Amino acid sequence: MNRLKNPLGIEDFRIVREDGCYYVDKTPLIRQLIDQGRHYFLSRPRRFGKSMLISTLKNLFEGNESLFRGLDIYDQWDWSVIHPVVRLSFAGLFDEPGFLASNVVSQLHSIERYHDVKLDPASESENAPDRLRRLLEELHRKTGQQVVVLVDEYDKPILDVLGKPELAKENRNFLRGFYGVIKTSAEHVRFVFVTGISMFSKVSLFSGLNNLIDISIDPKYSTICGYTEYDLDTVFAPELKGLDRDRIREWYDGYNWRGEEKVYNPYDVLQLIRTGEFDSHWFVTGQSSMLYQMMLQRQFTPLDVENLSVDSKILSKFDVDDISAEALMFQSGYLTITGGEERARGGYEYRLYYPNYEVQLCINEGYLNYLWGPHKNAPRQVEEVWQLMVANDFDEVEQTLQVIYSGIPHEWQNTGNMAHYEGWYASILLMCLRFSDGELRAEESSSRGRSDIVFIYKKQVFVIECKMLREGNDPAAVAEGAIGQIIEQGYADKYRSSGQRIHLMAMVFSEASRNLEQMLVKSYD
Repeated sequence: MNRLKNPLGIEDFRIVREDGCYYVDKTPLIRQLIDQGRHYFLSRPRRFGKSMLISTLKNLFEGNESLFRGLDIYDQWDWSVIHPVVRLSFAGLFDEPGFLASNVVSQLHSIERYHDVKLDPASESENAPDRLRRLLEELHRKTGQQVVVLVDEYDKPILDVLGKPELAKENRNFLRGFYGVIKTSAEHVRFVFVTGISMFSKVSLFSGLNNLIDISIDPKYSTICGYTEYDLDTVFAPELKGLDRDRIREWYDGYNWRGEEKVYNPYDVLQLIRTGEFDSHWFVTGQSSMLYQMMLQRQFTPLDVENLSVDSKILSKFDVDDISAEALMFQSGYLTITGGEERARGGYEYRLYYPNYEVQLCINEGYLNYLWGPHKNAPRQVEEVWQLMVANDFDEVEQTLQVIYSGIPHEWQNTGNMAHYEGWYASILLMCLRFSDGELRAEESSSRGRSDIVFIYKKQVFVIECKMLREGNDPAAVAEGAIGQIIEQGYADKYRSSGQRIHLMAMVFSEASRNLEQMLVKSYD
């Protein structure tokens, strides 16, 4: 198989096809969309191929036949019918009042010139919604064909300014009225496709365009963006020779939107092909400080990701002043669907987890660094904790953890009730252990309860219980009680016949010192 060009950073379907770049054929799913409906919405994380999908639709409806030669849809499309296309992209900056309205007017003006639509002088001063309405009417009248409307990154004008709530609401209200024009102009519109990262509720943003079919977690379209295992085996096979496929799968596969198969992050795959290096290619292209800030405000830690189940309604409950940490992490691509079940009362409950190693590592590492502040990273000791545990140097483990906990600014610990919440301290330990390549289980169930953390490294098992020291209690007694709980509840029983060395670890944290007060370890073979 001949090697082709890497399409990394190219979002134009025409360029990809004319320049001889690798292209994964998504036209079977595109044809299915067009055959079965007219108004769609798709949410996917950033850099996941949404813009390429929009570009493919544009070229298809404009009848650019030569670009589709050899693709699935080529022999099943009527190339004699050409539709005018209105494509809008909100990839710019909208961080000041009025920027959004002027940007939209500028885009509409460019589309008018492209289609040689001449408006009377009075129309030049119309607001954006009225101008869009007039443009749809004129294009339909001029060509005799209904218009295709494609909107890319519809939510960016809101997501960019979530830190400015008033401007975010202003931009949301503008877009609500603007999108409403598309529905009221239904007789002029053949097909609508809207993409973005977030799933804003129809009430908050799409009240005027409430006929959109949301395919974001429709199993039939789970692979409409991203690369499947088959794609790597076929399309990209010439580029992956010599690379460890299991490692590629561990690092970059794992995304799922209720489909039968998972997909790889396309940006990561293309960067891996370019560099040959396993690195956090996709994660570092985004700004995660807002995510960490929200997690802290909501008292949502990486420990809460373990065994996480959410109602399907929560995943789509997304508005300027009503965003859950779970919804933000899912829609941003930091969590994905790993399972689910239909509820007796209707709706679904989904299990969420990190899609792959890249995201899991970066979320934990980034959150730790965020806690220590913008001008310094988490201390080097966070990477030493697991090594000291494996070496059974438990005195040093205790001292190292005390250094780590003492470095966390008190203002973070004062957020909500985290200083009183043992899960907060357990989360810091969990994030430290993520730096290892061992097996890590949080809140693992036994027949009689749940352990806080189980860390397995080769021939050793560490069963860890975290406790808060209440006023007047003896730290040593609390630690002994925690060890007793591990034994009584059978947290370590399943590992006793494995031939592994087992360590029962109790960690007692003090509300007064905001630190690890006592650690007790009992080990046996």
